[in-house]
Order: sequence, then structure tokens, then C-alpha cells
Amino acid sequence: MIYTITLNPGLDRTLTVDAIRDNEVLRATASRLDWGGKGFNVARGLHVLGQPSTALGLVGGHTGQMLAEGLHGLGIATDFVTIPGETRTNTVIAEAHSSRYIKVNEAGPTVPPAALEAVRGQVRRLATPGSYWAICGSLPPGVPHDFYAELVTLIQGAGGYACLDASGAALRLGCAAAPFLVKPNAEEAQELTGVALDGIPATRQAAAYFLAQGIQIVALSLGAEGLLLATRTETIHARPPQVAVRTLVGVGDALLAGVLYALAQAMPLVDVARWGVAAGTAAAMLEGVDVGTPAQVQAMAALVMVTKIA
Repeated sequence: MIYTITLNPGLDRTLTVDAIRDNEVLRATASRLDWGGKGFNVARGLHVLGQPSTALGLVGGHTGQMLAEGLHGLGIATDFVTIPGETRTNTVIAEAHSSRYIKVNEAGPTVPPAALEAVRGQVRRLATPGSYWAICGSLPPGVPHDFYAELVTLIQGAGGYACLDASGAALRLGCAAAPFLVKPNAEEAQELTGVALDGIPATRQAAAYFLAQGIQIVALSLGAEGLLLATRTETIHARPPQVAVRTLVGVGDALLAGVLYALAQAMPLVDVARWGVAAGTAAAMLEGVDVGTPAQVQAMAALVMVTKIA
């Protein structure tokens, strides 16, 4: 079983404009709503690939109810903890004919201690040997920076596989708990390691920082350069084909969905990297946080260039 945890979800409102210009009133040519949050995006990607999952998270108010109903409408199982306050709304302003966008994220409602204890209870109840857990996104107000590290310890103490996608202090402290997998992007890895990722040797050096903490798999996403997937014994670089990019929002989440899908199928590491990049690339070609169809992801997988690095 695969579970996703999203403590700070949001309703993503995307407004498309002809061009992003400063100090002007912009007219939207289109708008859309997506049930947002990094873990929700991972669950959506897994669903497209035919892999069942359950989305866990904190929701509140009318917006939280919309998120729950929206995920159910997509066929994704949920098990939410309800909190006071209103789940946040995030706004994306995207140019119609480029990959340029501005995204403004609200902080989110303050989470009471009782809700965090409810999340701990869920993890204790659901974590089983062999289960995969994607712990994703920012921490809302009221959640301590080491909460992800606490969840990693609970999950792996039950024999599960904790996969962490966070940033800043939550990522640093979470890594200290040695999750099974960590998925930083280049900016997050550079901030944490101090290594400028200006080539594959430097990227491998950054990956080594994470591996030295007891993490078994590092999935370092590199944007247009694809993915460096590293363990203590193997390093794989997977590069996507050149495509027309429509958005970068949610692409890293789709990549993680592809990685988890391949791991759940017990694929070799080269195919884990291939499916991760294929899912991320397919998502980049679509609007909003769509992932595409299984056929689109599979077609993209055939075009991904995978190299083993000695």
C-alpha cells in the first residue's frame, strides 16, 4: 500500500493571461481549480498509473471539504483529519504561450496539537511492513520543524518505507531520521549541502551528503536535466527528451509518483529513474497539475535517456 501525507494542502487556482506584466491590470483568458498539495499531486499521479493509494492530510472549512470531494471524484481514497480554520488557497498566474508563471502560496491555518496527535495515531494504525509513505510539502503554522522526522521514525519503526519531499528545516531534520528515500530538487539540495550543482560530479557530491545520513535512495530532481537517482552502490542519470513545457507546477510531485510506482512494482533502479522522469515530463506538457494518461507516460518512458554512472 502507498500512503501520501499532506499537512498543508490547498486549493490551487490557476489564472491564464496573455503575458505577465508588472504594475498592470491583467485579464485572465482562462481559469481552473485543482485539488492541490504535494502529496495530493503524488496520489493523483499514482492513480493515473493504476497504483492505488490513500491520501492523508489536514483539511478545514469549506475549502477543505472541496478538496475532499474533489479527490473522491477522481477516485482517490482519503483519510483526513479535520482542523479548525480554512484550508488555504494558492494562486498561480501563468502565461498562455510560455512556461512562465507566478505562484503565491498562503501560509495555511494554524494546526492545534490534537490534530498532530491524530496524525500520529493514523500512522501508528496504518504503517505496516512494506508500505510506502510519501511525506510531502510545507509545514503549516503550529507544526514543529521536526514533525516529519517523527513521522519517519514511526513509519520505519513499523517496517514501512518513508519517502520525504520537503524543504528547509523540515528537510534537514527529516533527513537526520534517515528516511528510506528523499527527493530534493536542485535548489533544496544546494541550500542544504552548500554544493553548487553545476554538473554531474557536483550533483553526485550532493547526493553523497544524503546517503551519508543513512538514506537508502536519493532522487535529486534537476529540472530540464532530469533526475539523478543514487544509492550506495548505483548512480543513475535519467534525462528527458526535449518537449514543449506548459507548466512546472506539480512536475516534481509527478516525478515522485513515477518513482513510487516503479518501486512498488519492484523495478530495477534504472527503470525507477526512467518512470520518474517520464511521469514528470508528461506532467510538464500539460496545464495545471494534470499527469496525463498511462499511455502518455509510457510513451515518454521510451524516450527517456538513462545512463549508469560509475
